[in-house]
Amino acid sequence: MPNLDKDKTITFSIRDEKDREIQATLTAVYEALNEKGYNPINQIVGYILSEDPTYITNYKNARSLIRRIDRDELMSSLLRVYLGI
Repeated sequence: MPNLDKDKTITFSIRDEKDREIQATLTAVYEALNEKGYNPINQIVGYILSEDPTYITNYKNARSLIRRIDRDELMSSLLRVYLGI
């Protein structure tokens, strides 16, 4: 059995979990766009700027996936990753 120190607090960050979810979603959308022959970066940026879902292909359910992410949360997550904070 592992030796667990019951006096230590285990922390869980909802933001970290949300960022991982956003990363997984963006990766899936990126791959779907790439497989269909689109420039994934341009398409995702177009979606972020306009919030127009037609920038994202329906292939592999990518459009539905990206629409599950709140655009403000997406922008915040991207900025945190970019700045390393």
